[in-house]
Order: sequence, then structure tokens, then C-alpha cells
Amino acid sequence: MNKILLLGSFLGLALMNAQTTTNVYSYGFDTAFGTDWAVTNQSDPSTASTWTKATYAVPLANPLFGSGNTTTVPPGQSGGANSFALVNYTSTTGAGTISNWLLTPSVNVKNGDIISFYTRKGTDGTQDFADRLELRYSTAATSVTPSGGAAGVGSFTNVGVTVNPNLATGFVYPKTWTKYSFTVSGVGTTPVPVKFAFRYFVTSGGPTGTNSDLIGIDTFSVDRPDSSLGTNEITSGTKPVSVYPNPAVDYISIKTDEKINAVEIFDVTGRKVPVALEGNRINVRDLNAGTYIISFETKAGKVSEKFIKK
Repeated sequence: MNKILLLGSFLGLALMNAQTTTNVYSYGFDTAFGTDWAVTNQSDPSTASTWTKATYAVPLANPLFGSGNTTTVPPGQSGGANSFALVNYTSTTGAGTISNWLLTPSVNVKNGDIISFYTRKGTDGTQDFADRLELRYSTAATSVTPSGGAAGVGSFTNVGVTVNPNLATGFVYPKTWTKYSFTVSGVGTTPVPVKFAFRYFVTSGGPTGTNSDLIGIDTFSVDRPDSSLGTNEITSGTKPVSVYPNPAVDYISIKTDEKINAVEIFDVTGRKVPVALEGNRINVRDLNAGTYIISFETKAGKVSEKFIKK
């Protein structure tokens, strides 16, 4: 149910899509956290509230996590009802700074491994109180658990992915289960122990704060690419696939001898953005200016390419 990726940037998406992988570690939150997982609430001020596995029972007070009603136990991204972890605004009191951590066990990873997870907001309603989530990691020989309040990160100084880094409203933090990922780099070609940490990090959070609500995570996975195939192109027959123009303004064209079966585009946070495939062209004129990853599939396989929208 789960897979993992590491550091770097959105290029992790390219690597995962372009190559087959072997799962190194996975965790689906189908049962209570194992003893090798840890939680710590370093919010300012902090409460006893920490990350927990979902244990909802009907009737619900309100529809949440996609239940759609008060008589259905909310489902995870995979694994069925209550198969996800969650944390919420009660991590602090009043209007404080939330810094609530969920730490994984050590996983042996190396450069090129891919870390991924799914997340969503819990609310099924229309009002959005901004949430933010970081996936950090520690390469220290002996990891140091965050302490000392909301500013402390311990040895988890590396940030792989941040969901809604600017605490924007309007459901920039998605209301549906959405996949985020990144690729490990800087740890070497021989696997070494690395710990990951989900940090619910929200300023002006809490019961009377401007921000913070309820979020969940699911399907955490670490995967290792099997193929040496590059991320910028694959071979279709004897000819490579190409993407142009780059940078693009209105359309991106894909040159290939194969039929394109599916296209996805991801922004720099790893969030999928909607686009329209028109033959072998993709309409990108509605995208904001910036850097993206385009991933498309033919019968020959999948290919991912970085491009710039002007």
C-alpha cells in the first residue's frame, strides 16, 4: 500500500515514472503505529495531541476525509476504512505555532531512491483553514529527535517535500488524496540508514488561529529504480521521444512514433495539475509560469521530462 522517495526535487517524479522500481519499504497505516515509529508534539504552546491512526466510528459529527456523509467510516487512499494517519489543529492552544512530528523507522536508502506518500485535508466542507506539511529526513548516524519547541528540527535538516509551503487557502492543500514524491540525492551510491519525518507545521494555528484544520497521510513508500533508463527520454522503436518547445507558452508537442495513452503534469511540489491532451499536443496556456514535470505513457513505456512554462 505504500512506497518511499527521497530528497532533491520534483525530478523524483520523473525517475519513478520513467523506470520500473523495487519497493524498499512501505507503510500503509492499516494498523496502529509500530514501536519503531515515534511522535512528538513540539508546538508552541503544545498539547497532548499527536499524530494518530484514524479510528473513526459512525455516526460522524460531520462528513470528513471523503466519507461524504455521517454514516460512512472515512477511507484511506488505499487499504479501506480508517487506513490512514491524521493530525489536527488541536496540536496547540489559542493561536499558536504548530510543529507536530511523526517519525519513521530507519530505512536504508541511496541516491536515486524515490520517496512518496499521499495526503489530503480532512474537511469535506467548503471553508478552508490553511494547512502545511513537510516531509523531512535525517542522514545523521544517530538521528536527533526534534525538541526545544516549534523552531527545533533536531537532525531532520533536509526537506524533501513541502505541501502548501505558503499556507495558501482555496484548497491548495488538496481535498482529495494526492500523491507527492521526491528523489534521494547526496547520500551516496551505497544504501545508508535514513529516517524520515512528517512535520505538521502551521503558524497562527490552533482553535483561535487563522490557519490549521485537519490533514491525513497514507501510502508511504520507498522505491528503488531497477532500470538504467534516463529520465529525459525513452526509446520508442528506434527513435527517441521528444518534447518541444521548451520553454513553452501555449502548447507542448510530443514527437513519437507511438500512440500516447496518458499524460500527467506535476508542479514543483509534486502536485498533479490538470491539462488537456489534444492529439499529440498538451494545452498548457492556463498553467502559471514556472517549472513542471510532464509524464506520458505509450505502449513502449513511460517517460518524464522537465519543462518551463513562460
